[in-house]
Amino acid sequence: MKRHKIMILAILILILIKVIWVIWSCWGNGSFDKEKNELIQRKNYLVNKIMVEPHQLLKEMPRGIGLQFQGEWALYSCSMLTEALSNLAEIYPETKEDGVLKIDSLIQIVKSPELRLYDKLRWGEDPLESLDGDESHVSYLSHLAWMIGNYKRIGGTDKYDNLYDSLCNTMNRRIINSPQYNLPTYPNEPIYIPDMMVAIVALSDYAKLNNAKYSDTVNTWINRAKSDWLDENTGLLVSFLDDNGKINSQIKGSYSALNCYYLTKIDPEFARSQYDILKSKFSQSLPLSGLKEYHDHSCWLGMDIDAGPIILNLSASGTAFAIGSATYFGDNKFRNKLLRTAEIVGHTVKWNDCRHYLLANLALVGEAITLAMRTNHK
Repeated sequence: MKRHKIMILAILILILIKVIWVIWSCWGNGSFDKEKNELIQRKNYLVNKIMVEPHQLLKEMPRGIGLQFQGEWALYSCSMLTEALSNLAEIYPETKEDGVLKIDSLIQIVKSPELRLYDKLRWGEDPLESLDGDESHVSYLSHLAWMIGNYKRIGGTDKYDNLYDSLCNTMNRRIINSPQYNLPTYPNEPIYIPDMMVAIVALSDYAKLNNAKYSDTVNTWINRAKSDWLDENTGLLVSFLDDNGKINSQIKGSYSALNCYYLTKIDPEFARSQYDILKSKFSQSLPLSGLKEYHDHSCWLGMDIDAGPIILNLSASGTAFAIGSATYFGDNKFRNKLLRTAEIVGHTVKWNDCRHYLLANLALVGEAITLAMRTNHK
């Protein structure tokens, strides 16, 4: 009995320490002025981990997920860090010059043969050497175009203009020539709507910089989304379409949260309506606040390559992606709850002028995503 009491006391002490730690770590959440030091330190950590030689970056990705997902996660790490750097440059203008230089380096990493390899293996051709062709390559091309758009957005030079023109022209041509107005990420797989949305965001950004060129494609896609690609049970933009453009009825919280985030960059009004539905269908408050992966059934413990670990119904990726819309719409109450959950599960560590969640040691891409979401200012 004495040993049991000592064990219970030790557990209670650990819980108390954790509670104090979470309160202290989340104390400044709620405004970009108060969060500045933390955001800059998280950016510093990501720069040190991601801005390395391409082969070294790929080694930072978990070996067990395979070559394809290592490539995808490395690509996402670069594009989400680019988005975060661009956002930070607008929130804190004194970081703009440094942000341009760092995004330039990230673009070079993504252009490397090592980062293109995963897409090349799936399509049987190099994505940058086949721009005149008809195969999709939408995931790789769209993220690279989105990164160049962010580079231009905060004052980058014209060094990538020719490549930017070619990427967007290729994506636009392939989209409008597609019978379903969507492109598959890989051969013989369904159409992943969040992957398509990166292309639409990239074309929308290009239109803002180039006299509305491709805006017709963007508007047509959004109108089709509103009329043809909403799930009849939830009202949310679908997660998947089959190769004939027909709706797949499975709605994933992680995909829907990512869809909402991308929509804030294209159609804020549509994004707001989708965000409200997302919260009503997928949010969960107990035992932790966050986003469920499934709205129609429970999953107390699971694993998904996109959603990450699912624990007590909560989707790791979905919860992180939801921070993006909560930030954009100034929904600070919900945003603070999500960040509190991130702290409870992820546990922040700090040294020198760097800060990150311990979970970044397992999934660096999650740290990059969370920073991009936290800085998605309106």
